[in-house]
Amino acid sequence: MVPREEGFIQTGQRREEVVMAEPRPEVAAVDAQLSELERIEDSEGSCASKTELLESASAHGPSSNPEHLCPGDSMVPVVFPGPVSSEGCCRFACELLKHIMYQRQQLPLPYDQLTVFYSKPSPQAEDMVRKKAERSYKKFQQALVELEGILSHLESLFARTLVPRVLILLGGNALCPKEFYELDLARLSLGRMGQSLSTSACLRRLFRALFMADAFSEVKAAPAMGTIVMAQGHRECGEDWFRPKLNYQVPKRGHKLTVTLSCGGSPIPDSTWDDYIWFQAPVTLRGFRE
Repeated sequence: MVPREEGFIQTGQRREEVVMAEPRPEVAAVDAQLSELERIEDSEGSCASKTELLESASAHGPSSNPEHLCPGDSMVPVVFPGPVSSEGCCRFACELLKHIMYQRQQLPLPYDQLTVFYSKPSPQAEDMVRKKAERSYKKFQQALVELEGILSHLESLFARTLVPRVLILLGGNALCPKEFYELDLARLSLGRMGQSLSTSACLRRLFRALFMADAFSEVKAAPAMGTIVMAQGHRECGEDWFRPKLNYQVPKRGHKLTVTLSCGGSPIPDSTWDDYIWFQAPVTLRGFRE
């Protein structure tokens, strides 16, 4: 295993009062992705030199295997010009999960705005709560608690083992979802502390690639539905929260978007992952709206 950077990088949250208004469908996707870019740019701090290196890197990386794609599936490749940190890999998975849940209308606002709005309500938020049913407000809070729990346990899983792939499945069940999203991390190289790229710069490139690919334009508006999170890890990693699924196979039906991350170098041999199995979060995230 490659040594990891100490700590888990957190992006700053913008403290502001949020008006709970439903965004217009035709602009929601663009606004959300631009919001992600702006938030990540604000968190970069003193990492300008690494950002410049990242932006000037070639956009051409190792080609993905076309046989893994079925008709109607799509792929967004993202190439980084150097190694990344283990904590960075976790951030990629967590930020993508939050982004997808908002893009697919499972959250009424981006995750970071929701945590500010509901965790520490402003006078405006408290007034809205009084006007809403107590049951509805508790439902919102419960959904946020469950999402925060999965994010926390993902962090623990990444600390225990390499995680080559993450699945985010919406609707249906783990075997037959309505749509699902795969994050392929197997082509990344992990760097030692101080030798890996800025996580925030990598996130900015990831979200820019999603924005340029217009990745969510072809999927229809979704009703509130369940979201299942799965991740691959070593079978002997000692994970006790995620449930092992020894014989699980990635679904072949349902709309699929694959995001492949690579560092432009030689990929890790496939035999490395022979002892890796799928783990499923024991909690199904329930989508909710205002």
